[in-house]
Amino acid sequence: MRILVVEDEIEIATDIATSLGEAGFAVQTCDNGEDAWFLGSTEVYDAIVLDLGLPRVDGLTVLRRWRQEEIPTPIIVLTARGSWTERVDGINAGADDYMPKPFQMEELVARLRGLLRRAHGQVSPQIKAGLIELDTNQMRVTVDGRTAQLTPLEFRLISYLVHNKGRVVSREELKDHIYGNDDGRDDNAIEAMITRLRRKLGFEHIETRRGHGYCLKVS
Repeated sequence: MRILVVEDEIEIATDIATSLGEAGFAVQTCDNGEDAWFLGSTEVYDAIVLDLGLPRVDGLTVLRRWRQEEIPTPIIVLTARGSWTERVDGINAGADDYMPKPFQMEELVARLRGLLRRAHGQVSPQIKAGLIELDTNQMRVTVDGRTAQLTPLEFRLISYLVHNKGRVVSREELKDHIYGNDDGRDDNAIEAMITRLRRKLGFEHIETRRGHGYCLKVS
C-alpha cells in the first residue's frame, strides 16, 4: 500500500515515514501544500496523511481541492491546533480521520490500517483470500496456516492483491501501489516478485491474465 505523507516539519515527516515503512507501507513524502496538491491529483495513493499547517498552500485548501476534483483517496488530517471547530472544518472538507499533534506513531499506524480496511470493504485485520490469510496488524501472511517468509516488497505486493482479491490488477497498478520514494521501478521487478511469491505461497494462488495483469484466486 502506497502512502503520501504531507508534513513540513522534517523530523516529524521522517518519523512518520520510518514508522509506516516498518509497518509495511510504501511511503512518499512532501513538505508543502502546492506540491502535495499536484501529487495527490496526478499520482495514485492508497491513503494520504495530511498536515494542515503547510507552507505555500494550507492543508485545508489542498484537501478541499482534492475533494472538488472528486479524488476519493482516504485522508488522515494532522494538526497542532486542536480546537473542535478545526476538526469539524477538516471533516466537512472531506477528511476521513483526524489526529491532533502530538500523537503516538502506533496510533497513526493503527488508524491508517483501519482506514484502508474500510476503504476495501473489510472489517477485520485478518483478510482471507482462499487459503491465503493476511494479518495486517502482525504483518504476516499464511497459506493454509503456514507462515510465509516474505521480503518487504513481496509483502506489499501480496497485501495489495489480497486487499483487491478477485479483481485483475495490472502490472502498472502494482508498481504504483507498492513502491516508495527510494524503491526502483524496474519493469521486470513485478514479474520477478510474482514468480518468487508463487514459489513461496504456491503456484495455484496467483493467476496471470495475459495482457491484463494478475488476480488472486479466492476459492
